[in-house]
Amino acid sequence: MRGIEEIWLALEIGNSRLHWALFIRETLYSAWDTDHFPEHLIQQLAECQTLDHLLLAISPPHQKIRVENTSSSPPPLVIASVVPSQTAIWQTYPNTHVITLDKIPLKGVYTTLGIDRALALWGAGKTWGFPMLVIDAGTALTFTAADANECLVGGAILPGLGLQFASLGQQTGQLPLVETRNFASLPPRFALTTIEAIQSGVIYTLIAGIKDFVEAWWNLFPNGKIAIKGGDRILLLNYLQALHPEITAPLIVEPNLIFWGIGEIVMGNK
Repeated sequence: MRGIEEIWLALEIGNSRLHWALFIRETLYSAWDTDHFPEHLIQQLAECQTLDHLLLAISPPHQKIRVENTSSSPPPLVIASVVPSQTAIWQTYPNTHVITLDKIPLKGVYTTLGIDRALALWGAGKTWGFPMLVIDAGTALTFTAADANECLVGGAILPGLGLQFASLGQQTGQLPLVETRNFASLPPRFALTTIEAIQSGVIYTLIAGIKDFVEAWWNLFPNGKIAIKGGDRILLLNYLQALHPEITAPLIVEPNLIFWGIGEIVMGNK
């Protein structure tokens, strides 16, 4: 990928948040998340004169990112986005490179496959080997898999943990809004309160679904690997550990799979 220098930034524009990574050549130096930025702030970032100035503007308040840099200009920005309206705005930043599906060497992809799913699968497979199944426990819960020939096997998409709770709270007249941060342990399966009944229904069926997909994957590829990412990964892993520890043990837990995929694309095309 032309224009990529020693220090460069990667940005995954997700449905809920912005996911950032700072690379020094092929090494992932730091990663962090922020809320989406308003358009006027994105336009201001294009005017940042130094790397320190830029990092100060995009770092979360509790995590100031600093790195030694001799360049007097902001670094290249490599973008992978699932929000087209945001992609256009971010291209006002100078020296921007947008990764599209055709840039990923994964075989057998269909045209509407999400760039986030493809990059995470490519990053996981190139790091730990194929066959690979990636579970993304984000806003949507997705399963995406490729075989030993780096060819897409397929996958599935369903509402994630928070989205399922939100839909019940927002689309019904009587049910309360339940937030995932309000509980960390498994609820009673047969509940005696409305909130615990919602927790039980969503969590136990979600975990059963994950278990079913994992077992189906191992039936197809007994030596296949599985990696999990996403904001709800720790919560779901805790539930899986309590209910199905035999499934949890071999899982590769890595929140930065998309950045591994971006790094593979960038370094492979230098």
